[in-house]
Amino acid sequence: MVILVTGGAGYIGSHTCLELLRAGHQVIVVDNLCNSSREAVNRVEKLAGKSIIFYQADVTDEAALAAIFAQHTNIDGIIHFAGLKAVGESVVKPQQYYYNNIVGTLVLSKMMAQFGIKNIVFSSSATVYGENEIPFVETMSLGVPTNPYGQTKLMSEQILKDMAVAHQEWSVVLLRYFNPVGAHESGQIGEAPQGIPNNLMPFISQVAAGRLEKLNIFGNDYPTPDGTCIRDYIHVCDLAEGHVRALEKLADKSGVHVYNLGTGQGTSVMQLLTAFERVNQLHVPYTIAPRRAGDIAAFYADASKAERELGWRAVRDIEAMCRDTWRWQTMNSHGYDQ
Repeated sequence: MVILVTGGAGYIGSHTCLELLRAGHQVIVVDNLCNSSREAVNRVEKLAGKSIIFYQADVTDEAALAAIFAQHTNIDGIIHFAGLKAVGESVVKPQQYYYNNIVGTLVLSKMMAQFGIKNIVFSSSATVYGENEIPFVETMSLGVPTNPYGQTKLMSEQILKDMAVAHQEWSVVLLRYFNPVGAHESGQIGEAPQGIPNNLMPFISQVAAGRLEKLNIFGNDYPTPDGTCIRDYIHVCDLAEGHVRALEKLADKSGVHVYNLGTGQGTSVMQLLTAFERVNQLHVPYTIAPRRAGDIAAFYADASKAERELGWRAVRDIEAMCRDTWRWQTMNSHGYDQ
């Protein structure tokens, strides 16, 4: 299949492009490089031994997207990653998040209708469940997301659901996943945030590498065993494989298909930090900071539906996540900007 990947130069997008190429698919990447690197695409090509068609463009730019779709009339499906993703930043910059994430989905769905493309896999998030009972299950009623980032995911899901009603031949796959961490085992591609990391694992690794002074743990008074937030951390390579499996299984199968992609295991911030230190034989200094706006105490997945229907499950453990992250960090001390 010919697959267009928005945000394909980003963290999850680059790993998914690699899995797509290895599975024999052709890949077209559209990325504005606002929080990603063209070098990630170059390295994916080298790892796979195959080429990617790359366009530097913003998914909110309708004219740019129309030109790309007109150039490639053989696109079979889309994986939509492109979007701003930092929970804390979304609270401070809600207008930016709503515009970028929702308009991007609207423009992309318009292009699908205009050019007759009927398969899309959407990178959603567990934040759409809001403060709900755990583990999160696909059949539960969605809650009210506790931050604008989560709201944009919920609203984008609704847009695509409504489009699937209007275009009943469409296959819309909503992948709600949890906390991606780790890096490819080669150490060639990984998470390379620009500026101060918003996510826990790259922050830990940059402190361990001496790039940052200490880790801030946002709150240790949550109602959890050690007081720190509990999340379902999933290796990015497992996540990438889940996207490819969903695409292959559900292409041309009309309707809306929803899956959690997670491990089903909750790990606290402190447990992740301790595992990183143990696996890599390092000390990571930290301080307890005030709670961060928009965070909830605990969530993790029930991913049994994905295993049952897609034949997919996460197989890499916390130790592998920590080891692969540190390998990426030591081989790429300043990300892709060496």
